[in-house]
Amino acid sequence: MSRDHVQTAPGGSAEAEYLELLARDASVEAYEQPVLLARAEGRPTDRIAALEQAKLLALRVRAELEGRRRREAELSALFETAHDLAGLRDLDAVLQAIVQRARSLLGTDVAYLTLNDPARGDTYMRVTEGSVSARFQQLRLGMGEGLGGLVAQTTRPYVTDDYFKDARFQHTLSIDAGVRDEGLVAILGVPLMLSPHVIGVLFAADRRARVFEREQIALLGSFAALAAAAIDTANLLTETRAALAGLERANDIIRDRSAVIERASDVHDRLAELVLRGGGVHDVAAAVSEVLSGTVEFTEADEAPAEALEASRADGHAVRHGSDWLAAVTAGGELLGALVLRGHPALDPVDQRTLERAAMVTSLLLLARRSAAEAEQRVRGELLDDLLDARDRDPRLLRERAARLHADLDATHVVLAARLDGPAADADEEAAARRRLWSAASHLAATRRGLAAARDGGTVLLLPLGAGDIATDVARRTAHHLGTAVHQPVTVGASAPVTDLAAHPEKVAAAYAEGRRCLDALHLLGRAGDGAAAEDFGFLGLLLAGERDVAGFVDRTIGPVVSYDERRGTELLRTMDAYFAGGMSPARTKDALHVHVNTVAQRLERVGRLLGEDWQSPARALEIQLALRLHRLAAPDRR
Repeated sequence: MSRDHVQTAPGGSAEAEYLELLARDASVEAYEQPVLLARAEGRPTDRIAALEQAKLLALRVRAELEGRRRREAELSALFETAHDLAGLRDLDAVLQAIVQRARSLLGTDVAYLTLNDPARGDTYMRVTEGSVSARFQQLRLGMGEGLGGLVAQTTRPYVTDDYFKDARFQHTLSIDAGVRDEGLVAILGVPLMLSPHVIGVLFAADRRARVFEREQIALLGSFAALAAAAIDTANLLTETRAALAGLERANDIIRDRSAVIERASDVHDRLAELVLRGGGVHDVAAAVSEVLSGTVEFTEADEAPAEALEASRADGHAVRHGSDWLAAVTAGGELLGALVLRGHPALDPVDQRTLERAAMVTSLLLLARRSAAEAEQRVRGELLDDLLDARDRDPRLLRERAARLHADLDATHVVLAARLDGPAADADEEAAARRRLWSAASHLAATRRGLAAARDGGTVLLLPLGAGDIATDVARRTAHHLGTAVHQPVTVGASAPVTDLAAHPEKVAAAYAEGRRCLDALHLLGRAGDGAAAEDFGFLGLLLAGERDVAGFVDRTIGPVVSYDERRGTELLRTMDAYFAGGMSPARTKDALHVHVNTVAQRLERVGRLLGEDWQSPARALEIQLALRLHRLAAPDRR
């Protein structure tokens, strides 16, 4: 019997069988065995259905665990590489470690690194990992040839899904023979940059067709930056050794160089320590501020001087802007912000290099943090999707999943449907705007201990109600917050408060439908960019509310008058009925009630004090008459 085979006891628990598979990390195929065995044994259909449901849940848990292990491995590889750079002694060992981790990180069959040889005017294979072909490992390429030549010419990453069918780059017999001998099909290449120059290319390749994701391209680009830094550091050490060899001819220069090395090493150690202990962007800025004896700040891309930022990005160096210095923070071609050294116009090359390396470390930290944040956003979205689709009805599991996200499903919540209202130039711009909306909603949900997910072309949020909060206020605040974050109007419709969601997840779907009806009503009323709940629409709220809250509408509309009559035994409700029936004429009202006209006037004055002076306005009067009618229908014995 194979290791993954499960022997199912006749009365065994479906969950227990799949927990056992999860505990021993069984293969995906093994999760089919309990269902197949139950069918073969002719078990009851409810037993088979329970096994099917447990199987789906167990597979989702298995996939989530595998995803977490993968993300931990990616972060560990980045930190280990940074640690290798901090203790750089052997360039070959560091480059080998970078290529090994790049292959592991992207899950490719092969990874390799080529460097330019200025003396021979070509490019050679420096490090390979996973290669089995001697011809491939010994390749030398002319400048501009192959996929690497295209990367070097454009200084941008390039990817090919099928190397031999791709005509964008120059094929040669020697390169094609090596690639064919290795059996490579899909290849991704990113440039190794020193200053504005390409010194080599880092590749990841598979022996089958494959599409590389944007995140994978960015991460390989980060490894290429680390490889370039290692080569740069090794070059600096080589230059230092050469200077020491000429001590008798340039003693002063050597002393200066020694000071440079000490300072560069100090900066390197500080930044590596920050990466290893999980420091943040502002920790990097503080460390560099201390080393450079100045004030270094991280600035968002849209807040930095545009011309200087673009110059730094294009040149790969820190640039001077007035009395400040600015180094662009980039990752895989994406502009993430800038490190700005304030009030320090005189900056020597070593300090300039320090600022540039700090910008590179900052990009790694931002990329790692973004990956972790996106993973948490996906988990929050998956839980809300499960609540909306009511696929997982086990209250205990729902509460446990919510608790891991710092959410409390036993609290009172409101469900919000949010949608963009600004015009989009094309489909790409609209898709980008929706992604920004989802990202902003996910961030808001995380800070409010709620959940968010993309749905129906917009976003749905599940937010807890704070003390004194009402659904209307939450909807309006959310519309303003999201609109500010995405820089265009966002309309938000809110449900009535919902409770006990772990035990009754179907409430979430009903509340979402109510929120969408409110959203549609706001559009029909021309209130784009606003937020509202069903209670804001008066009697129209009855049409919008999912459960037709008649009692709530009556209480909100004429509740003070009802309470007054019940406490004091008065006849204000009866008077209001007669008043409206008589065309709002006090004379006809006193005839209908057989009282003096002054009595009618006094009663109507009391109604005005209870409901507000505008109770006889057309809009209010319509709602009050409807509430009186509903009150009579709910209590027909009252006159």
